Amino acid sequence: MNDATYDVVVVGSGAAGLTAAVTASLRGAEKVIVFEKGDLTGGTTAWSGGQVWIPNNPHMPEVGIEDSREKALTYIMSLSRDMLDESLVESYVDAGPAMVSFLEKHTPVQFYAVEGMPDYHPEFPGGSVEGGRTIECPLYPFQELGEWEHKVTPSPYFANPNITMSETPLGKAIPEVPSKEELRRRSAENERGCGQALIGRLLRACLDQNIEIRTGCGVKELIVEEDQVRGVEVETSQGLQKISATKGVVLASGGFDWDEDLRRSFLRGPMTHPVSMETTTGDGLRMSMKAGAMLSNMREAWWIPVAVVSTEENPMGRVLINGQRTLPHSIMVNRHGKRFTNEAANYNAFGAAFHVEDVSRFEYQNLPCWLIFDGTYAEQYGFRVASGVEGKGVADWVTRAQSPEELAERLGIDGENLRSSIERWNTHCENSHDPDFGRGDSAFDRWWGDPHRKGQRDATLGPLTKAPYYAVEIKSGCLGTKGGPKVDKYARVLNIEGEAIRGLYAAGNVMGSPFGMTYGGPGGTLGPAMVFGYLAANHAVSRND
Repeated sequence: MNDATYDVVVVGSGAAGLTAAVTASLRGAEKVIVFEKGDLTGGTTAWSGGQVWIPNNPHMPEVGIEDSREKALTYIMSLSRDMLDESLVESYVDAGPAMVSFLEKHTPVQFYAVEGMPDYHPEFPGGSVEGGRTIECPLYPFQELGEWEHKVTPSPYFANPNITMSETPLGKAIPEVPSKEELRRRSAENERGCGQALIGRLLRACLDQNIEIRTGCGVKELIVEEDQVRGVEVETSQGLQKISATKGVVLASGGFDWDEDLRRSFLRGPMTHPVSMETTTGDGLRMSMKAGAMLSNMREAWWIPVAVVSTEENPMGRVLINGQRTLPHSIMVNRHGKRFTNEAANYNAFGAAFHVEDVSRFEYQNLPCWLIFDGTYAEQYGFRVASGVEGKGVADWVTRAQSPEELAERLGIDGENLRSSIERWNTHCENSHDPDFGRGDSAFDRWWGDPHRKGQRDATLGPLTKAPYYAVEIKSGCLGTKGGPKVDKYARVLNIEGEAIRGLYAAGNVMGSPFGMTYGGPGGTLGPAMVFGYLAANHAVSRND
């Protein structure tokens, strides 16, 4: 194929890549192209809830919530553990509101603030208990995408694409469930919510700017000449093509979640069940390393507990375990039949619990582990395996027994310990306090759990007293890895000497995350993805070197 030249080349079509592409075009780049390795656009963003965490965003006053740059910086840095680069955090906090306003002014991308959803550590200095820092898109009619209407990857985790995150138990304490008539109308008009709405709007914005988007094209190499990235080599159905980039290349191809060798080399502990796109195999990481990039935050991921299910229940054969573990009448226990953490803590925090080592036995202390619940839980909530679906009943594959001891025997764990753990938990519930792990102490814990007990401790505290008793094994998973090339405040990739590699930028999970091991709040993955995509495009278009 003939070589071609563009101003800006973007690798990846998730939120980071599409934000970079449309920003570059609106800032004056005449020719912009997006290469997507998969056959459909959207990346893992299209599979997500689509929420975006932007402190001090312009929609917070609309719901009566005050925020400031100072509060946001104080909160994020309070989570640092000396792992965060404050210059990147400042760049994120400063550029976030500007990114939102820019997209809303010039594109179909529109947001509203989610009221009531706390930060993930709301009691930390500068944290928000009342929410507002999380924003999401309204429903978007995919018919407006024209021939691209069916070229966005569907989500395996949000089975119904016609709902917003705020209409699910994961997105609002008391979901605003639409009527059957309303759902039929949305389906007929192909109105989609969650990550589908965000990608649909960004995709429409790119199409409006005549940005070329090519799917089924994996970028294999960076073209580096005289210490500057000049373009990329792309594998297409018609062979290898060299593409020149006069202003820059933006890597936004996701992490290395699905590459076992890279996981083994870099991650701090086991991560066996990623829930991201299978195309996230570290392509951007390898390319940046070949170009001499310094690496950052390589041991970290956006951790999440996962359960293995049949592909009939979920096309990926796995589901996210979020709301299920926060409900009353449930606990989690390890291989010794003992509780080991606050079950209602945010999903990213579970990475630390999964990676605790028993140095005497030379094993991970809390893997394997199980979610244990009782008959009351089953009757009131069912066991939901699809995010946003309030199912009743418990699937046949879930292990069950008439007593804790019998359940332990089926699991191969200590029956006396399991019974003792349940009895101790039940006492905590009677006293409305968990002195072992503080479950229910945080406003975040009380936001989860039973939606009809919002803000109360018994939203998540409830005894296990009624047979049968159930168990679901929980695996260590991730939404994506968060280590990659080190970047500066403009999203420029830095080399091992700390100097910017001219013409190379990174955004999203391919870059070393500015958040280190922490997670600010709901939408904490997409927030930095979009902001650093925006920053990358702004700098690339303005380059004069």
